[in-house]
Amino acid sequence: MTTTTDYRALDAWIDQHFDEEIAFLQALVRVPTDTPPGNNAPHAERTAELLAPMGFEAERHPVPQAEVQAYGMESITNLIVRRPYGPTGSGRTVALNAHGDVVPPGEGWTHDPYGAEIVDGKMYGRATAVSKGDFASFTFAVRALEAVAKPTQGAIELHFTYDEEFGGLLGPGWLLKQGLTRPDLLLAAGFSYEVVTAHNGCLQLEVTVHGKMAHAAVPDTGVDALQGAVHILNALYALNAENRKLLSKVPGITHPYLNVGRIEGGTNTNVVPGKVTFKLDRRMIPEENVAQVEAAIRACIAKAAGECQGIAVDIRRLLLANAMTPLAGNQPLVDALQKHAGEVFGAVPPAIGTPLYTDVRLYAEQGIPGVIYGAGPRTVLESHAKRADERLDLEDLRRATKVIARALHDLLK
Repeated sequence: MTTTTDYRALDAWIDQHFDEEIAFLQALVRVPTDTPPGNNAPHAERTAELLAPMGFEAERHPVPQAEVQAYGMESITNLIVRRPYGPTGSGRTVALNAHGDVVPPGEGWTHDPYGAEIVDGKMYGRATAVSKGDFASFTFAVRALEAVAKPTQGAIELHFTYDEEFGGLLGPGWLLKQGLTRPDLLLAAGFSYEVVTAHNGCLQLEVTVHGKMAHAAVPDTGVDALQGAVHILNALYALNAENRKLLSKVPGITHPYLNVGRIEGGTNTNVVPGKVTFKLDRRMIPEENVAQVEAAIRACIAKAAGECQGIAVDIRRLLLANAMTPLAGNQPLVDALQKHAGEVFGAVPPAIGTPLYTDVRLYAEQGIPGVIYGAGPRTVLESHAKRADERLDLEDLRRATKVIARALHDLLK
């Protein structure tokens, strides 16, 4: 039977080793993992090196180079750390997954994005909050568990993967497809003030609009691809306005939405552009049908293009990530996290959905119940994830590590 003393001993161990946990995270942040270009194998190697002195042997699982390059990245090595505590089948296997790949820093930083500088109790740097912070929280929660509680049944696996930004298929998806893991429960990197049990899906398309180049002095001899693209974009934005009227019944998720995040084209100022390409991101609420959503977008684009004389369009799917709905078996995770977060943080975090999409869906699609919880603030906006000056409040890291260690103790009893 677990006692309050057990939990306090776990907390005390984490407090005693917290400087070490901070240093571990700093070392991880200082190895860039910008994706694109996606040269992530060096970070995996550095992670494995840092884990070794802790007694954690990381299995290195490199994805074949041809697959990685065809996918649009440079290198991926996924890591699995297996910690069995009893005979096979003696208890649950709980996997903890965090991703090391991140979007490039971008502009506007007031701190070195790879400096891991600590100011006023916050660590600044790309991936501090999403999600190298949970490389640290997960690792030190397991270390505390083993040092204090000394579990005798079940097992824990750390899955440190490198393909969340491109969709996860060569990260957790690849590990699962290769049969390298089959846990009973999954806890994935997240934030400290909510237990996420559902999330949106995501469809990303690349749309290339073809016209005909011409000298700007005689524009009538060409077909302006940019004008065609603008017409198509206006049609998509009108469709988006209609989509926003569809409301989800999942708390934490509002409505579908579409964003055009990148556009490029043309050759010079004095040339009628012959080709324009844009990339769109369509977030899908759990209630939507993925095939119908994609068909509606393609039909909208085709109709708008057909209204522009001389315009042709190519559409290429970049990403399709299904939404995640809760699996019934996730309740032990939800209960344990809510119980201990309530005690450690002083308020029980709600079990809700998120408008993000995550790698957890890949486990759920294999029938593995999972939830999202980890070290981070109340909102993505507060964390500055994917923006300048991403940061992690170190007190959130400390407390989340305690919550996870306590929850693992309960789950492996």
